Amino acid sequence: MSGDSEFDYGKDEALRSREVTEGAEKAPHRAMFRAMGFDDEDFGAPMIGVPNPAADITPCNVHLDDVAESALDGIDEAGGMPIEFGTITISDAISMGTEGMKASLISREMIADSVELVSFGERMDGLVTIGGCDKNMPGMMMASIRTDLPSVFLYGGSIMPGEHEGREVTVQNVFEGVGAVADGEMSNEELDEMERHACPGAGSCGGMFTANTMASISEALGFAPLGSASPPAEAESRYEVAREAGELAVEVVEEQRKPSDFLTKESFENAIALQVAVGGSTNAVLHLLAMAAEAGVDLEIEEFDEVSQRTPKIADLQPGGTRVMQDLHEVGGVPVVLNALYEADLLHGDALTVTGNTIGEELERLDPPSIEELDVDFLYTVDEPKNEQGAIRILTGNLAPGGSVLKVTGDDDLHHEGPVRVFEDEENAMKYVQEGHVETGDVIVIRNEGPQGGPGMREMLGVTSAVAGQGHAEDVALITDGRFSGATRGFSIGHVAPEAFVGGPIGLIEDGDVITIDIEDRTLEVDLTDEELAARREEWDQPEPNYETGVLAKFGRDFGSAENGAVTNPGVKND
Repeated sequence: MSGDSEFDYGKDEALRSREVTEGAEKAPHRAMFRAMGFDDEDFGAPMIGVPNPAADITPCNVHLDDVAESALDGIDEAGGMPIEFGTITISDAISMGTEGMKASLISREMIADSVELVSFGERMDGLVTIGGCDKNMPGMMMASIRTDLPSVFLYGGSIMPGEHEGREVTVQNVFEGVGAVADGEMSNEELDEMERHACPGAGSCGGMFTANTMASISEALGFAPLGSASPPAEAESRYEVAREAGELAVEVVEEQRKPSDFLTKESFENAIALQVAVGGSTNAVLHLLAMAAEAGVDLEIEEFDEVSQRTPKIADLQPGGTRVMQDLHEVGGVPVVLNALYEADLLHGDALTVTGNTIGEELERLDPPSIEELDVDFLYTVDEPKNEQGAIRILTGNLAPGGSVLKVTGDDDLHHEGPVRVFEDEENAMKYVQEGHVETGDVIVIRNEGPQGGPGMREMLGVTSAVAGQGHAEDVALITDGRFSGATRGFSIGHVAPEAFVGGPIGLIEDGDVITIDIEDRTLEVDLTDEELAARREEWDQPEPNYETGVLAKFGRDFGSAENGAVTNPGVKND
């Protein structure tokens, strides 16, 4: 099956696939491979695994068999032995607002676990990891980090925007339309019409939500070639990227170019710089912390704020803006933003990438257009940015001693203070919002949705979108120990740590307590003294787990704190 190769892999002792393909004693193993169409030429080639989370459960992944086929062709033509295998995915958008959303973060861990297991068990030499929906990307990259196999990351691409009444729309607009209908600002007929046009085909949600954020970050980290994140899912260029990823995978195996060779503190700082410059998802904070922990890179949650303070926001994309990934692709993709940061000395240009070159060398080779040259209305220069600081803020205080995460999506007020209304789960909070009880100045707290308490840190796009749809995105605060979707906008603070389930302060507050949010000072405080909090903790009893058996019980037990990435790997920082 494999094509011609200029390398003599038969003499390469670095290839662990030799354990199952070489020698007379491996005749039974080769017999199994021959049953699948492999031949003598394959047994002299590097075995490249292609984990593929293709599924009919989400448009993000429905086309990934076609993407994988192009990657397999690239591996084959470059002289590799491609081995495709499957893994799971969860559709965040379809599970959103239901109990099923608790499976989303767990899927990140299960993807990493399954790819690690197959790669280890079948003695693979390298990987082309493919991702579509949100948790695919961090799960796949975490697997590459754990195995430390030469790896290339390949994104499935984003969906094209839909059109409604002459404007571009995404699933975010549909979620917000639900709130607008509840508030009487939109008719059911208009919502129905929007629903039918928002998602016109295959691909991940089109804004700079979690999927596109993590795909963009794969370039900044060095896991994927520059320019590979933005081609749309159904564009011919997406399949060209896939074929090139397969070819590159054979090269990185020959050169034994591993994630541990290019993942450094500097590459993670580059990823954060890109995240905050494009207004990327708050979920990237969780995933980058988890990936750094897997890589043995010392990364603390406070460092996201440090990078954000020195890095301006220069891209105005959904959810804060109106443009989507396709618009960025048309003007040069992620490298345009990376190059602007690089030229302003806001990127570590000497950080290595999967290509073997530094990111600075790759940018100079690619030579993307400058933002000044492009003169488009959604990209801003570093000198005249959309916002002087990046989009991510890390807030701490007596309500969040371990930190909390906020994304600034617009001209958010820097200060908010008001009495709290506490909900023990998302469903009751959503009911409260949908019944029209929300008023300007409210502080809504949703707790027991953390990594252990949920378990699984549900995203709550339904609640935030309903609030935004009722016109309160900028004057009502939502706080949770769970997560908010990458499509969330407004005054939404998530990842509050420690979580309620383990006795964090968010589990001790009561209706009527006054909460103060000061974005400029990076503080999240409840108007209680240390003594008052200590007294309430004495009266506090840990809730019973929501699940006693099965996969949710297992991962609820194993998850660590959000401030460390909510990892489950026992070998990494997990307190």
